[in-house]
Amino acid sequence: MTADLGFDGKVAIVTGAGGGLGREHALEFARRGARVVVNDLGGAVDGSGGSVTAAEAVVAEIEALGGEAVANGDSVATEAGGKAIVQSAIDAFDRVDIIVNNAGILRDKTFHKMTDAELSAVIDVHLKGAFYVTMPAWTLFREQGYGRVINTSSNSGLTGNFGQANYGAAKMGLVGFTRVLAAEGAKYNIKVNAIAPVAKTRMTEDLLGPMADTLNPEFVTPVVVYLAHESCETTGSVYSAAGGTIARYFIGLTQGTHRGADITAETVRDDWDAINDETDYIVPGGPADEFGKLMKQWNA
Repeated sequence: MTADLGFDGKVAIVTGAGGGLGREHALEFARRGARVVVNDLGGAVDGSGGSVTAAEAVVAEIEALGGEAVANGDSVATEAGGKAIVQSAIDAFDRVDIIVNNAGILRDKTFHKMTDAELSAVIDVHLKGAFYVTMPAWTLFREQGYGRVINTSSNSGLTGNFGQANYGAAKMGLVGFTRVLAAEGAKYNIKVNAIAPVAKTRMTEDLLGPMADTLNPEFVTPVVVYLAHESCETTGSVYSAAGGTIARYFIGLTQGTHRGADITAETVRDDWDAINDETDYIVPGGPADEFGKLMKQWNA
């Protein structure tokens, strides 16, 4: 099949691209004509340490394919680091079109044993890191009337996972971040989406068990590439990607019940089954859709 989703003239920044998912994203963007900033701190899974060697190795792979790329070893976890990552794209290629917020670390611990350091480190990289890298690019996107942002969420945030209160909170935070930026970027042709990948990487290979061998990271990259392409009109959505399976996550709202001024704790108890009944749920596109549902119920 001929590849028709090309990226000639486009510049992509991929964070955490020294291995795993990020490496696959960076290589595929390059194969399709994009110039790429390969960012990776080069630290351990818990975020400690650092070396630009991993990023440089991926740049060498891209250059061997005939592509153009530069390595960047700045941390996404600081405002200065985020600015430096975007500036490296400007210095090398004079523009930025695509941001893939992929960098991540793990500091898993059951909640009652979790320390502030374990919380802060994960929030800083996953959630604040997406803010810090996207912020300096956002003004450029608005000015040029074009931009694509793909954030990396997780089913650990969307559905919860034991021992990952810090990670899950950060990953669900990225869903809210994605939704807000999608709304703010709409009139500037900036599309913002998120993925919730399941893939065998350095961070997950010890957690996936027998499924690991079917969950190659390259099977996640196609949805990232499509979401980043200029032809994709989707924005504000979250997609599961695992072993070649792509599906959409969404937030549903039940019809619930309406008691008005007669509502009490006892009526909530009595209505509990109806409140939780998923029949005829809606998928709100934003707060206005929920308000519309409320007005319809109140005026019924």
